[in-house]
Amino acid sequence: MIPVYDPADPAQIADPYPALLHLQAEDPAHWSPAAKAWILTRHTDVRRALDDPALSVDRIGPFYRRLPQAEQATLADIVRYLDLWLVFRDPPEHTRLRRLMAKAFTRKTVEGLRGPIEGLVEELLAALPRGEQIDFVDRFAMALPGLVIMDLLGVPREDLARIKVWSDEMQLFIGSAPAGPDRNARASAGARAMAAYFRDLVARRRAEPRDDLTSQFVAARDGGDAMGEDELIAACMLVLFGGHETTTNLLTTGWRKFLQHPDQAARLREAPGMAAGAVEECLRLDGPSGSMARLVAAEHQLHGKTLRPGERVFAMLNAANMDPEAFEDPRRFDIGRDARRHVTFGYGTHFCIGASLARLEAEVAFPALVARFPDARLAGEGEWHATMIMRGLRRMPVVLG
Repeated sequence: MIPVYDPADPAQIADPYPALLHLQAEDPAHWSPAAKAWILTRHTDVRRALDDPALSVDRIGPFYRRLPQAEQATLADIVRYLDLWLVFRDPPEHTRLRRLMAKAFTRKTVEGLRGPIEGLVEELLAALPRGEQIDFVDRFAMALPGLVIMDLLGVPREDLARIKVWSDEMQLFIGSAPAGPDRNARASAGARAMAAYFRDLVARRRAEPRDDLTSQFVAARDGGDAMGEDELIAACMLVLFGGHETTTNLLTTGWRKFLQHPDQAARLREAPGMAAGAVEECLRLDGPSGSMARLVAAEHQLHGKTLRPGERVFAMLNAANMDPEAFEDPRRFDIGRDARRHVTFGYGTHFCIGASLARLEAEVAFPALVARFPDARLAGEGEWHATMIMRGLRRMPVVLG
């Protein structure tokens, strides 16, 4: 039986690849009635789509303007800030905001976090109970990037729990989760609470700057240009959401691979210097981002199909990373392969600004996990996020040996 791609099917949420890889071979520019969008699955097509001027990332505004007034009112708070996120802005607005953010979010800033991240990893792992079942997401994969991002932004660690609640609520909308009766209201309430939190933090950093990313965003200048108040709040929200959710998924799905492939865990345990390559392979194979969405801005043809202005396109990142035209034996998990051509962090203009931080956290965490818990095992299937955008587990039960 030929699998039909349906992003709302629980079986495909857990394992979308039989359907996606069938499309990759037989229908690479597929119109999905279930998603009401084009589904692109080949590596070449996905990489081109991520940096194609015929496809726009500015999809929040057009979507919002088509809604009935009552729904617009419900979503007004979250749209106000999402519309200012880099990931939803086309040039020249994207170019301007990215230039300002990049003045603070530098490679030197990220590399300076290696020591603190090593300390956090040791602290979190030492607190895990051996011989007991734990939820790895809750006890480690969520905690590490959450604490790193909060330290980076200058946010008190004790606020992590409530900020995570707001982030989870926002993900209901951002991640293209299935619609529920109160999905939009919850997402907007989460955005409203997080924005109020960062508005207060920005005001305090204006009055009393510190050595943190929020203060650097406030101080960032490009000639006479600086970020406005809402742009500053949106930048902090993006760093918090993007740097937290994606890295949590990377740590979770990455260690899951090592638990499922003890031979690769043994390779990393014996040669921790392979960590950087191992991270790239974890990013490539069933990585933390399922897709990136675009809006057709100019009519064009692809594989004999006509893509028309206003139609949605999902560039399926993980499917592209399993394209046999790009990677040999692509379903095999091999930490020794050169996986750097993956598109998990995007490509071109919109390449993820926080990619180096996510890589660093995983590069520290994976060797520590396989060394400390060589006999750990999965204790069930866990629960996957029901979203096309993010790829990760809400819960992953593990027994630590």
